[in-house]
Amino acid sequence: MILRRRRETPRAAGSHYEELALAHLEGAGLRLLTRNFTCRLGELDLVMRDGEVLVFVEVRYRRNPAPGGFGDGVESVGTAKRMRLVRAAGMFLAAHPRLANQPCRFDVVAISGAAGAEGLDWRRNAFDAS
Repeated sequence: MILRRRRETPRAAGSHYEELALAHLEGAGLRLLTRNFTCRLGELDLVMRDGEVLVFVEVRYRRNPAPGGFGDGVESVGTAKRMRLVRAAGMFLAAHPRLANQPCRFDVVAISGAAGAEGLDWRRNAFDAS
């Protein structure tokens, strides 16, 4: 009898790596406000507070970030993705006006490696909203 490993769905895999990122960020003192904020302009994986700063976190996973390939998780957040994140953050702030005057930043948490041996790279203020 041949046993086949059931392939994880992209959404389930994404949830797993978001959980790893969340645990790391909470361990560093950030506080979760919401997960997977979705609007017509995009999605925000995690929205957190770091003291008085509102932090929009993009979580990226790469199994094998090979040189000459698609790059690591941080490099994979290109101009188009950044614009979607900025627009989604604007929608989040419009939906939560009490937070609209808070300082904000965009972080990227890049996770790489095979299951059980993840490497995590947290880039604070990975890009500007401009």
